[in-house]
Amino acid sequence: MLENYFQLKQHGTTVRTEIVAGLTTFFTMAYIIVVNPGMLSMGDGQIYNGVFFATCLSAFIGTMLMAFLAKIPFAQASGMGLNAFFAFTVMPAMVRVTGKELSVVEQYQCALAIVFMSGLLFIVITVIGAREAIVKAIPANVKIAISGGIGLFLAYLGFQNAKIVVADPSTQVALINFSQLGNPEMHVDVMGAILAILGVFIIAALYKLKVKGSILIGIIITAILAYFPFGVATLPENFSINFAAQAKDFWDVSLFRLDFATLFAGKNIASTITTVLVLILSFSMVDMFDTIGTLLGTAGQAGLLDKDGNMPRMKPALLSDAIATASGALLGTSTVTTFVESSSGIAEGGRTGLTSLTTAICFLLALIAAPFVGLIPSVATAPALIFVGALMLSGLKNMNFDDISESIPGFLTVAMMPLTYSIANGIGFGLISHCLIKLFSGKVRETSWITWLLSFFFILKFVLAI
Repeated sequence: MLENYFQLKQHGTTVRTEIVAGLTTFFTMAYIIVVNPGMLSMGDGQIYNGVFFATCLSAFIGTMLMAFLAKIPFAQASGMGLNAFFAFTVMPAMVRVTGKELSVVEQYQCALAIVFMSGLLFIVITVIGAREAIVKAIPANVKIAISGGIGLFLAYLGFQNAKIVVADPSTQVALINFSQLGNPEMHVDVMGAILAILGVFIIAALYKLKVKGSILIGIIITAILAYFPFGVATLPENFSINFAAQAKDFWDVSLFRLDFATLFAGKNIASTITTVLVLILSFSMVDMFDTIGTLLGTAGQAGLLDKDGNMPRMKPALLSDAIATASGALLGTSTVTTFVESSSGIAEGGRTGLTSLTTAICFLLALIAAPFVGLIPSVATAPALIFVGALMLSGLKNMNFDDISESIPGFLTVAMMPLTYSIANGIGFGLISHCLIKLFSGKVRETSWITWLLSFFFILKFVLAI
């Protein structure tokens, strides 16, 4: 049944390969189950419990949509970056917008209303085909570069998570000081970095030997080593979870708790509407281009793009993303988006919606298995991100380096993603540079009006810091 429904033979894959790929994707992105509630709760216990439930359920729904509506191997969950924007920019702004002293819970519920409206906007522009038109307007070299840029971004995330790359006051980033291994305060960090590097070698060796599930096996081996003998992770004292209490908080503060009444209760309604529109645009711009970039870059790695660099099932994929954002807001979490970590499952051979189905089921089970999911330390998933990042760089060989008006936009797309910590920023620099270089070199006819319009929106985004 699974083979026929997902057309596994046609995609050159098997049930076993798809399940392993789905498990790999889940374990690579499972950190969001703990990180998202911690970020959105702002220290409030009720919000934490509510967002925990919402994170798992919205990831389940969004990834199931990818499995059955789009039938592609991508997973969705509350997006990193977007959740920080929600917590540290949008929630505090609710006090200014309403002109009232609001509790953290009220700020959270007002912000959910804005996310919901951005989700409805996603759905509308996807149904009318606007998002698909945007994808087609991205220049070919920029599309190719997106995959390499995401690869570097993934690797950078891995290096950071393992603390191989650390902050430095002089150079902003630097290599961890391995000579501090004997320093009690630095011992765990240095050992963790060494283990992560070892993890990359383990995955690479298994991959070279064509071992099925090499990335997942590498994550598990590295996780075991993190506890014994490296000692960079410790087992919790207990594995208890108060499911009933979390469910009650989810019902009380998160589920269908969008607060439109408070949001629009301010005296200056014109100012409120203007601010709300700006915030909706902010969520929309970042999520749209993060999703487009992730889909194009990762689909290129999986061989899911056509000869023009477009993704045949892009519209249902974008619609899945839009519906997931709206449903995620109803459940009580920030914008749900397609996760770049999906590339880890694709690297394992995931090619169909069965990969997504496996990941979705894992998120549902995580509601009651959260303590066990949390046993996988970041030092064990970091090698997977670094390894997959290296694999994704291979697509850059197809870039056009002969035409400088094409190669510079491609280069900026690749470089700006990891350097600015944003897929959307990388695409923005690629589009703007493409238009301006073509204009200055007298080749403006090689650009489309949609590309110019997108560039204009990105310029506004950068100038207005939205």
